[in-house]
Amino acid sequence: MKAVQLHDDKSNKAGRIQSLAVILLALLYFLPLWWVTISAFRPENDIFRFLSPLDVQTVLPRELTMKNVSELWLSDFARAIFNSFLVAILTVFIGLAVCASAAFGLAVIDFAGRGLVFSVMVISFLIPFDAIALPLYNIMRDFQLQNSYVGLVLPGIGNGLAVFALRQYFMGIPKELREAAMIDGLGWFGIFWRIYLPLSVPALISAGLILFVFQWHAYLWPLLIAPSPSYKVAAVSISQFSTSFDVQYGLIFAAAFFISAVPMLILVGFQRYFATSAAHSGNKD
Repeated sequence: MKAVQLHDDKSNKAGRIQSLAVILLALLYFLPLWWVTISAFRPENDIFRFLSPLDVQTVLPRELTMKNVSELWLSDFARAIFNSFLVAILTVFIGLAVCASAAFGLAVIDFAGRGLVFSVMVISFLIPFDAIALPLYNIMRDFQLQNSYVGLVLPGIGNGLAVFALRQYFMGIPKELREAAMIDGLGWFGIFWRIYLPLSVPALISAGLILFVFQWHAYLWPLLIAPSPSYKVAAVSISQFSTSFDVQYGLIFAAAFFISAVPMLILVGFQRYFATSAAHSGNKD
């Protein structure tokens, strides 16, 4: 009896230590986000004032202002964040159609070279985008797609990671369902549209999040393909607040706050779908 009690005490102690470690790790990640957030609402002269030496006001400011936010939305940033939303949303809808179709073919349809195609696809999303940005830009330039939404959207619609996640989910759907559908006369498109897509809502939302975040945080590609102010996205527009003669830190932090807040809120809202998709995908090879 004492041995069991001693074991329970050790387990409880280990659990408390793990909980404390998780809390400390969460604080470690949260503090930079908190500092960026409060810096967006500080007077510009106070942003770096309490960093050395550290002070209570480093993380708990006494004075807050909406000046940075109001000036930010009166600048070209409003147009830039609209462009980011438009590009990201178009990428999600078009990309899901492309990625889901590719994933269905790789998961369900048995054709010669399927394993090779899947291997090439997996390798493709391991290659850093920076390595192919310039060749891709030359191709887009040949088709005169600079300074256009088409040029901004196209590179994001074929995301290898989204295809991989959807394929793994599709492979977990019982094959008896499609066999029964074939007996009822459904073709491949009917099976895909009427059976696989309705059963894969968590995976589709998860893939949509991947596509959205990829485009929302894109910097190098929008900088190359769309330098015009009319097509500038939010991540690129921050540079307008820093010149050789002046750096507007208040506007930079305010812009960083909004750029960071949008994907965080979306990820928090759809977190349960992402977790469900990941758990389901792990059931199949």
